Amino acid sequence: MSGEDMANNRATKSGFAAEAQRKINSKYSEELAQECLEWIKIITGENFNTSGDMDNFYEILKNGTLLCRMVNCIQPGSIKKINESQMAFKCMENIDAFLKMAIQMGVPPQETFQTVDLWERQNLNSVVICLQSLGRKAHNFGKPSIGPKEAEKNVRQFTEEQLRAGQGVISLQYGSNKGANQSGINFGNTRHM
Repeated sequence: MSGEDMANNRATKSGFAAEAQRKINSKYSEELAQECLEWIKIITGENFNTSGDMDNFYEILKNGTLLCRMVNCIQPGSIKKINESQMAFKCMENIDAFLKMAIQMGVPPQETFQTVDLWERQNLNSVVICLQSLGRKAHNFGKPSIGPKEAEKNVRQFTEEQLRAGQGVISLQYGSNKGANQSGINFGNTRHM
């Protein structure tokens, strides 16, 4: 392969990298992405295209300004400075500020995304997952929420007597061997002489 071929190979993400990217993109749901954008539109009151198409989703969110404004609508004053500059590091600062606030608002870290997932369009599905998770938390701040209602804690209090009574019960999950033993069980092929 010539140097030019290798450069083209890297530039077009062929081979393993392209397959990995296709696999990541296949998990992306236009319906969930559209639901996220419609929810952001309700929260912010701003007017923009809410199509869940991957290109639109990316273009609307890539610089992080809308994400920061949305967080400030949910919890006023939480992001002090939103960079309006389109310079890469300023946009990534916006995305990072959004991610920090999302975690503070209750989004589990495993449901967030890396800044490059959005900025470099590496994994827009993880952005959708994060927005869905934040959308479920919005009701805690008196805002409309999206997705299924989160489960609530159901703490149960047992008396000492109830706990002792449970210790004497043999669970049916333990099963029974009905007197069987392991004699006569052979694994694999027997040795022939």
